[in-house]
Amino acid sequence: MLHIFIDADACPVKQEVYRVASRYRLDVTLVANSWMRVPNERWIAIEVVEGGFDAADDWIVEHVQPHDIVITADILLAHRCLKEGSYVIGPTGRPFTENNIGQVVANRNLLSELRDAGEITGGPPPLHKHDRSRFLQQLDEVIQSIRRKYPLNST
Repeated sequence: MLHIFIDADACPVKQEVYRVASRYRLDVTLVANSWMRVPNERWIAIEVVEGGFDAADDWIVEHVQPHDIVITADILLAHRCLKEGSYVIGPTGRPFTENNIGQVVANRNLLSELRDAGEITGGPPPLHKHDRSRFLQQLDEVIQSIRRKYPLNST
C-alpha cells in the first residue's frame, strides 16, 4: 500500500500532506527526533527516534518501500530513498529523481564548501505561498502517477 513518510523535524508542509493523504486515504508516518503534536487520525503516526544525527533518516530508509513517497528537504536522505525505489519530493514541490539527484548532490556539496569558507551565510529562503501550491500539485501528480503504474499497490 502506498505510504507517505515525512522527515518531520523541520518540514513546513505537514498540513498540506495531511490534506492530500486524507483525500486519497493514505497512511502518513512522521519521523522526528522529538515528539510533536499530530492530528488524532488513525492514518497518521509519529515515530520518534533517538540516537545520532541521522537516526530519523536511517529509520525512514529502513522502512520505506518501493513506490512509497518521502517528503524531505534533506538531499542526502532523498538520494538514499531513491535508491530504495521510493518517490521523493522537497517541501517546495521539487521532485528528486534519478535524473536530477546527481546534480542536486553536487550543488549541495558546493554550497556546503562555500558556507564553510564563509562565502554564504544563512539558510534556505522562507517557504512562499507559490511553493506550497507547487508542493500540493507535485504531491497530487506523484500519487496519481503511482496509482496508474501500480493500481494494486495504491489501495
